[in-house]
Amino acid sequence: MKFGLGYDWKEVSRFEKLDKKDRSIVFYLENEYDFIFFKPIVEKLTQEYDTKICYVTSSKTDPMLSSNNKNILPFYIGDGVARSKFFINLKATIMVMTMNDLETFHIKRSKVYPVHYVYIFHSLFSTRYACTGTSFDNFDTIFCTGNYQKMEIQERERKFNLKKKKIVKHGYGRLDALINEVQITNIRKNISKNKVVLIAPSWGSNGLIETKGQEIVRVLLDSGFDVILRPHPMTVKKSNKIIQKIEEEFKDNSNFKLEIDIRNTESFFLCDCMISDWSGVAIEYAFAFEKPVLYVDTPQKINNPECYQIDLAPLEKKIRSQIGEVLSLSQLSLLPSKINQFLVSQNKFKEKIEKIREETIFNIGNSAKQGAKYLLELKKSLES
Repeated sequence: MKFGLGYDWKEVSRFEKLDKKDRSIVFYLENEYDFIFFKPIVEKLTQEYDTKICYVTSSKTDPMLSSNNKNILPFYIGDGVARSKFFINLKATIMVMTMNDLETFHIKRSKVYPVHYVYIFHSLFSTRYACTGTSFDNFDTIFCTGNYQKMEIQERERKFNLKKKKIVKHGYGRLDALINEVQITNIRKNISKNKVVLIAPSWGSNGLIETKGQEIVRVLLDSGFDVILRPHPMTVKKSNKIIQKIEEEFKDNSNFKLEIDIRNTESFFLCDCMISDWSGVAIEYAFAFEKPVLYVDTPQKINNPECYQIDLAPLEKKIRSQIGEVLSLSQLSLLPSKINQFLVSQNKFKEKIEKIREETIFNIGNSAKQGAKYLLELKKSLES
């Protein structure tokens, strides 16, 4: 696909010329990685329910731009002025997003049409720490992954006298997809007898890769582990020099692998142990594979100074010691021995993790159906 000058504007114009019925349900993706969170619902809508949707993306490399699904109408709108115009002048019944802070920054609600905005979470995290305080305030419907998010959102509405949103007990399609993949996939480790450690942390100035990534990779390789480093896309985007430095140091070591594409889940199957910090992907891994996570206790990322005004413990804080073990930053030299000890005791976590998963997440294995049905019922009620 060729993207010449003004292509994004032409795409906005093409979208605006669609019949009203063809732009009833619109999905917006800031980048192609977001699709893993939309995929279960999109497939349910377009395949099982034979419903046409618009797929609007800001990524030129989004593979869905060349989709051959007759029910998916793809559009590229870039990330500049054309995108801003698209949102301000949007005429659609429903807009589904996994990008938060609607109306707060550069992405605004439509000024010309009563669009209903639906938010789908792209992580199992708390709503209050890693996100800004206003991240979800301007949506009309929130698809919650579990009761903990529902309680936080409703408590914020009460605390700050905000307009009440429709809360849908949705679940988490990404987790459902991983659980299904575990059941049908038969990936085996290669002939290497080394234990494989997957490092998959969050991002930010205090993130594990940003602060201790090079040191941890070196310690593990020197101790005979195979290491897969799986940085968050935002780490790659905002701290790419650090990634390049790590890659340069270890590129000739056959026991080291850098995994940039988070859509690839093979490393989940290959690893014997995951190391993380505050990342939501660690919870996904534990819940899907029923294996514990070894957490390194970096400072928690807090992007919301109002987070402490709501007296509810964030999931990612209370769950770490329940689905794994926490290692202090001062113990990094002990990582190899800690990993070996950890691996010996992994099996004792299986039943515990399964129980916590069932208590924490809505509609396990059935979130796509619940989400698709809600969107179709919402569409019908708004257009009647």
